[in-house]
Amino acid sequence: MAIFEKFRELAAARQTLMESSMDPFNVVIEQILSATEAIVGGRRTILAGTNNYLGLTFDPRCIDAASQAVQEEGTGTTGSRMANGSFAGHVALERELADFYGMATGIVFSTGYLANLGILSTLPGKNDVILLDADCHASIYDGCKLGDAEVIRFRHNDPADLEKRLQRLGDRTTRTLIIVEGIYSMLGDRAPLAPIAAIKKQYGAFLLVDEAHSLGVLGKHGRGLAEEAGVEEHVDFIVGTFSKSLGATGGFCLSRRHELELLRYASRPYVFTASPSPSVIASTRMALHILRTSPDLQTRLWDNARHLYKELQSLGFTLGPEPSPVVATILPKKEQAVALWNGLLKAGIYVNLILPPAAPNGASLLRCSVSAAHTEEQISKICQAFASLKPSP
Repeated sequence: MAIFEKFRELAAARQTLMESSMDPFNVVIEQILSATEAIVGGRRTILAGTNNYLGLTFDPRCIDAASQAVQEEGTGTTGSRMANGSFAGHVALERELADFYGMATGIVFSTGYLANLGILSTLPGKNDVILLDADCHASIYDGCKLGDAEVIRFRHNDPADLEKRLQRLGDRTTRTLIIVEGIYSMLGDRAPLAPIAAIKKQYGAFLLVDEAHSLGVLGKHGRGLAEEAGVEEHVDFIVGTFSKSLGATGGFCLSRRHELELLRYASRPYVFTASPSPSVIASTRMALHILRTSPDLQTRLWDNARHLYKELQSLGFTLGPEPSPVVATILPKKEQAVALWNGLLKAGIYVNLILPPAAPNGASLLRCSVSAAHTEEQISKICQAFASLKPSP
């Protein structure tokens, strides 16, 4: 059929992959056993690719909060907040997030993806400029595409290149939004946020930090990279998601500028999307409370992350540039990555397979995401599986 012609190359690539592997992008998890284990392909499997950083998906307090909300408020809101109104929980969560970050106000979206679409398609306008790190997430790129601003990329984690591009903008720098991420989801590296914040301040630009993978992970209080780097006062907008450390679905944008509230009336992904269900809001509020009152979770997470990174490094694997809860094994050949992914799954270890062009620099990745809920024994089993399946040089 003509409408599918454009996918012919994709279909051929998928067929080639399927000849040597089960579909790595359509894995069916048959039964969830815990925050870190499931039944996959009929066998007990350690989940090492879920982004469940604090392990809260099975926390009894989150489950109880969600269950109570279902009983009292039903299964869904059945429409957008603009049309159907906000539930009290929506408003409370926005207030609690703003308080947690010390921001003036915040907006909750139905997913983290929609948060970036909603903000970036609406906030920067026709005469504005977006300067984004080249390795930013697809949701950031898609949000930029939906808007009218001029979009310019700067080299990944390169403040000098950012400043060079700002210099070329002249007096347009005061209408420029700089976008970086706290932890980048592919290789687990952090933005050099302190120098970026200093450059932002020097040129009078605005700064948005996507803390999706750093909320609950970095900073003394778990607020992310901006807190860890000591530059929170220079960050104008924080975007994040509930689907990593908070163990739910949804997203948010916070700002120290009250004008953010105006976007509720202009952002199509907010106006025309059904709002998060009561159970999701309730479990997220509880997870945020746990994050704020249980610093030991972050400690356990980092103990596990450093353990896995150190062991895989000692085995001779090429990894991302620094330890983080995202531990990416870099393989030069796609065939090596696919074979290793299949071997790990057969050994009862589920990780993420990332192939070009999603993986940076044309390489392929096996991406582990570590959880505070992983036991030492599970981390050791992951390492043993990698050791037994390591490709020949």
